[in-house]
Amino acid sequence: MTEQDQTGVEPTTTETQDTSAAAETETGSKAPVESAPVEPAPVEPAVEVKLSPPAKVKGGFIWGTGRRKSSVARVRLRSGSGKIVINTKKFEEFFPTEQAQRSVTGPLRATETRDKYDIFVTVQGGGITGQAGATALGIGRALKGIEPSLEIALREGGFLTRDSRMKERKKYGLRGARRAFQFSKR
Repeated sequence: MTEQDQTGVEPTTTETQDTSAAAETETGSKAPVESAPVEPAPVEPAVEVKLSPPAKVKGGFIWGTGRRKSSVARVRLRSGSGKIVINTKKFEEFFPTEQAQRSVTGPLRATETRDKYDIFVTVQGGGITGQAGATALGIGRALKGIEPSLEIALREGGFLTRDSRMKERKKYGLRGARRAFQFSKR
């Protein structure tokens, strides 16, 4: 650090005299100081996003698997009119809450492909929130498989990242994962 950085005051004139003394010649006259040519800073290339190759088609469908909490969703995707069937039920019947419906259709809204593909989902385990999250991840992975160019939009929206949060196990001597039994002083 320089003196200016530490104290906030400009350096004394002795430092500036030392640099100008090197420029003086033997006769005492000052000669112009030649500086080395400044090279431009290297230009860093733009960040390249590697797109994954198109997925293999199995039985006319692109497959995607999603997991969330203890739920697992197997998603099949093919081009069509935009219907969504989950466990042989209509989408609105299986996920009655608006929050779950928005979660499931999130990847479709981010890529603007809501009416472009038919989606068939088999989901099991967990509750409504976990199943909705698993279905959304499976749809995102299947969309990436059918159109690799959508990967950037899906990744920016967080639809290709698995949410690894799980329920913490119960510990012995406690009522739950961290909850202890009530303490009685007397």
